[in-house]
Amino acid sequence: MRVPLSWLREYVDLPATETGRDVQAKLISVGLEVETVEQLGDGIKGPLVVGKVLTIEELEGFKKPIRFCTVDVGQANGTGEPQEIVCGARNFAVGDKVVVVLPGAVLPGDFAIAARKTYGKTSHGMICSGDELGMGDDGSHGIIVLPPEHEVGTDAIELLQLVDEVLDIAVTPDRGYALSIRGVARETAIAYGLPLSDPALLDVPGPNAFGYPVRVADPMGCDRFTARTVTGLDPEARSPLWLTRRLQKAGMRPISLAVDITNYVMLELGQPLHAYDRSRVQGPIGVRRAEQGEKLVTLDGVTRTLDAEDLVITDDRGPIGLAGVMGGANTEIDDTENTTTEVVVEAAHFDALSISRTARRHKLASEASKRFERGVDPQAASAAAQRTVDLLVLLAGGTADAGVTEVIAPSAPHTITIPADHPDKVAGVDYGRETVVRRLQQVGCDVYGQDELIVTVPSWRPDLTDPNDLAEEVIRLEGYENLPSTLPKPPAGRGLTDRQRLHRRVGRALAGAGYVEAPNYPFVGEHVFDQFGLAADDPNRKVVKLVNPLSDEEPALRTTLLPGLLGALRRNDGRGSHDLALFETGLVFHPREELKIAVRLPVDRRPTDEEIASLTEALPLQPRHAAVVLTGAREQAGWWGKGRPSDWADAVESARVLAREAGTELIVRGGQYGPWHPGRCAELAVVVEGVEQVIGYAGELHPGVLKTLGLPARTSAMELDLDVLELASAGVPKGPKISTFPVATQDVALVVDASVPHTDVEAALREGAGELLESIRLFDVYDNAAQLGEGKKSLAYALRFRAADRTLTVDEASAARDAAVALAAERTGAVLRG
Repeated sequence: MRVPLSWLREYVDLPATETGRDVQAKLISVGLEVETVEQLGDGIKGPLVVGKVLTIEELEGFKKPIRFCTVDVGQANGTGEPQEIVCGARNFAVGDKVVVVLPGAVLPGDFAIAARKTYGKTSHGMICSGDELGMGDDGSHGIIVLPPEHEVGTDAIELLQLVDEVLDIAVTPDRGYALSIRGVARETAIAYGLPLSDPALLDVPGPNAFGYPVRVADPMGCDRFTARTVTGLDPEARSPLWLTRRLQKAGMRPISLAVDITNYVMLELGQPLHAYDRSRVQGPIGVRRAEQGEKLVTLDGVTRTLDAEDLVITDDRGPIGLAGVMGGANTEIDDTENTTTEVVVEAAHFDALSISRTARRHKLASEASKRFERGVDPQAASAAAQRTVDLLVLLAGGTADAGVTEVIAPSAPHTITIPADHPDKVAGVDYGRETVVRRLQQVGCDVYGQDELIVTVPSWRPDLTDPNDLAEEVIRLEGYENLPSTLPKPPAGRGLTDRQRLHRRVGRALAGAGYVEAPNYPFVGEHVFDQFGLAADDPNRKVVKLVNPLSDEEPALRTTLLPGLLGALRRNDGRGSHDLALFETGLVFHPREELKIAVRLPVDRRPTDEEIASLTEALPLQPRHAAVVLTGAREQAGWWGKGRPSDWADAVESARVLAREAGTELIVRGGQYGPWHPGRCAELAVVVEGVEQVIGYAGELHPGVLKTLGLPARTSAMELDLDVLELASAGVPKGPKISTFPVATQDVALVVDASVPHTDVEAALREGAGELLESIRLFDVYDNAAQLGEGKKSLAYALRFRAADRTLTVDEASAARDAAVALAAERTGAVLRG
């Protein structure tokens, strides 16, 4: 919201010495986010005056039209003689009043003006456009042509209000009232302790039976509709300079008098309005929900297909406007042929949620929708309509019709009961009842009671719904900077949960293994499951959909981390980074079998355990997952030797890294799932309370998936469920005991069928070796049909034996090795090679 300081001063009698920076500091202190203060006309210096064009000579022989003009500037040039000026614009004629800058002046941007010879003539100054004076967009992009009543020689700096300060305020969604000069003026008055001259305090006639007929079919969507009619408008009337300049300073483009007035009142009071050409409205004005598939051409010339949830304004023909968003082209004020002499002014109050959804659905954000979706004062509609009528009568010579239409759905003011000392408890400051009542009354509340206050919230503050909201108002007006700084005192013995510790250890371990963390948004489109090749009944296809997604292409919450990680890998690969190892730890979301409605938790006390549990049951399941993706080189080549490309084994090893951090034995076996290559996919499992659970998959991705997603060949990935991994763990891993006795190493090479997984052989060796086995490592896989026979492979293991209380003899180590080989032979058919 752009707020000119000169406009703000009309409603708050600020000290003359107060600058925009001073007002900025005050407004920030009461909680408004004033981002910048723009200095309009900074550095501008005259003479800059009103001139009258006397003659125009067209200069020939140049690539573009050039005109040599003489302009009467009165005594501003010191001689009274006509000023000779060369100009290339063509939107003015002899007799027009224009803005002339004379030699010696300085325009915005430190542009000094001097007499100079150009196009064979000497130009003593310049005829100015709005852009050259820093006035903003006036829609003409040409020379400023002033109304004829302005005297020659008048100071144009003051006439055009070129010097001003504009506050640019970032209005948060809960403070819609600040999208008006009225709302900002109220905050300013409170900050300075000055009275407010409320522009909405007008004498408004009551409704009668003579107004323009209005029928509201959906009172929930439109609880208030005011219609006023003005006739006898002068179609040639133009917006005065003061009006157009205020619109320009506020960031809006002047269009026509009727439209400019509605925009002006919207900026002033915060109530969006719409003016209909009465001659183009057929029958009563109605408010209803659109019929599915209805068409409407909006003021921007776009034909829009309406949704059944859209709220529309209608006449006998059908929709003539998208309520609270944009009017229709079939009833717009004619600003080209100037034929509009009668208008119907609409000032209505629409449901904020409905307008927000309509604007998002049609991708049509407007000044009106921006205000309605944040909350507009419903009580201001009548005053806004009256203010619009008054300005149309004053500036366009119209006559206000005696009829006044008001359709109002009954509603009671919102009241909140709050202990008088509640703000004190929230802030930790002793404000006292008198201060609390005074601050709430300044906001606009009616306050009754002693120890227990009954507060009636003002109509322009729909964001005040709970006792804590009122406490916040008191605290912000008393000054956040005055709150004491106290550190909380956590009770001893509390810290991170086991889940949080594992999450941190996992991140550190993957980073230490050479992976780079790449967090992603948790949103996906359901088409990605087709790209992954998931089965139609795969649980990951059941998603939680968002009501208001950030992107229509990604309307659901993720059930796997891979779409985001693979997207990050694709972007980085496309930008020249081909050797990548990325990881992410985060939540995935699965809908519950039984949908429950979430309870609204109280804000005046701590929720009970039962309330929190009830809320949790209404939320989707949110397990924490960990995932990695790899492509390119895993080890770089250099003077030290050859490099090594990443492959499926690296993805599997990343899962083992996580299992070690959790202190869990990870079961790895061949598997097949979704996007992974069926011959290079490992299924990951753990044992939880004696039951084996699959927690994820690792390996090389399927070539078809890689092609569909535009990923490099041989890309590998791993994903597992960290929460189940934690359940299988024995708590925080304990450090190994350091033995003073030497280790005994025994190597064995076993020949097994090619179909036997290494994990089965390793498990048999581990169990057979007994408690003396310290570690086991597969160090070689040999496949030679000539030596081993068809369908055979050789697996070579290094077995490390150690006793905690003695040095093992050769016989003891050999006996343990033989026991391990015997059990492996029994379970897997392994034969000792050689």
